[in-house]
Amino acid sequence: MYVKICGLSEPEHVEAAVEAGADAIGFVLTRSPRRVTPERAAELAAPIPAHVLTVGVFRGETPEEVRAAALASGVRAVQLHGHHPHADFTTLKDLGRPLVRAVDAAADLRCGAFDEDLLIVDAPRPGSGEPWDWAAVRGRPSGRWMLAGGLDPANVAQAAEAAGAWGVDVSSGVETAPGVKDSALIRAFLRAARGG
Repeated sequence: MYVKICGLSEPEHVEAAVEAGADAIGFVLTRSPRRVTPERAAELAAPIPAHVLTVGVFRGETPEEVRAAALASGVRAVQLHGHHPHADFTTLKDLGRPLVRAVDAAADLRCGAFDEDLLIVDAPRPGSGEPWDWAAVRGRPSGRWMLAGGLDPANVAQAAEAAGAWGVDVSSGVETAPGVKDSALIRAFLRAARGG
């Protein structure tokens, strides 16, 4: 099970995620309680080993703004969240970094339909932390896709199985308050996601 831990802003939580075996770590570079500056993301990402994908998360920014922040932060992948047009992905292809498209279940759920490398299928209200009908998307997404929205250590295994997910993505489900991550919850989420 591919696991992405998103919205990290403190070195100890980055370290916990890496040590617990996260495949990807997301840094929010857009409006959010979890937002970090590109400079802060670069500091946090510096010790992360090359096999862990560092992802800059954007929502609503222009391709030019995304490009500038991605280059300044040094993230290894770019995630566009919400209703970005296909042209935004095409424009960013020349960055030479994997592109991640994050959408709700009403969107086109074919990974690669927008020239992206990874797909995230999120809750109807992204960032709310509210569970949703994960089973409703079973069989619809194709390719390499992650389930997100309302996941936590207690429900991730059941949710991933219900949806038939290739991977999972969590942010608020490993927090004690909005934007405040917890190392023990990060470790518990990774164990649960992989049936440990």
